[in-house]
Amino acid sequence: MLRALLDHLARLFAPAKPKEPPAPEEAEDDEPLPDPDAIAVLPIEDAIDLHGFAPRDIPSVVEEYLHEAHARGFPEVRLIHGRGKGVQRRVVQSILARHPLVASFRDAPATRGGWGATIARLRINRS
Repeated sequence: MLRALLDHLARLFAPAKPKEPPAPEEAEDDEPLPDPDAIAVLPIEDAIDLHGFAPRDIPSVVEEYLHEAHARGFPEVRLIHGRGKGVQRRVVQSILARHPLVASFRDAPATRGGWGATIARLRINRS
């Protein structure tokens, strides 16, 4: 009985076996497989939802987003970081506080996410 339980636990917690790509004869439509190292391209809008990003990536995502939004002439952007315990909010707002393209920032009004989002006013693009 104990041996069966140990075997069951070993199967549950065993490292996942990597999936092998399909054999050439199994590939559909002969389309090339996507490059797993390719960088995702996101459309630049006046708001970005940060929920889909790993916490370690938030600083670089916010930095790049602010540059692109400023280059497109957005006067204001909304960064959606969620409510939770407020960790992401503090990270985002600390970036905004020292960013040269940000004129000011504040929590979003209740109708636009409340303290789960931050509104940043960008400096005027004088180019």
